Amino acid sequence: MEARLSFITLAVADIARSRAFYEALGLRASPRSNDFVTFFQLSQGLVLSCFGEQALAHDAGRPGERRAGVGIALAHNVKRREDVAGLLARAEAAGGTITQPAGDTPWGVWRGYFADPDGHAWEVAHNPDVTWDERGGVWMDPPGG
Repeated sequence: MEARLSFITLAVADIARSRAFYEALGLRASPRSNDFVTFFQLSQGLVLSCFGEQALAHDAGRPGERRAGVGIALAHNVKRREDVAGLLARAEAAGGTITQPAGDTPWGVWRGYFADPDGHAWEVAHNPDVTWDERGGVWMDPPGG
């Protein structure tokens, strides 16, 4: 397996609600989206998709299973520390819930968390130790570095 992630698929209760939420945060739904799934093109060839939770459980061969707990947190890095609070406020205005207000960590990252309408945890972080490429990609270990 190559070291690559292509899609992040979130199990959601209401596709239209999730689409509206992520569009309110500034993502643009792909024209290939439909009533069953919504796609958002992210940087570096990564796609975020919202798929009905029961349909996803069936598709994955795990019918009847439900999401429980945090389990996974998605992260969105920003270039400036002050942008963390701004994006948290935008998420809350769009219908998300702030679960951790912006604050410092012992390891030097300024971050906060929100939950989308389906409870998926999103970290918004300013990490001074990452390197940004010209396309907005974040690197812990820059290629060739």
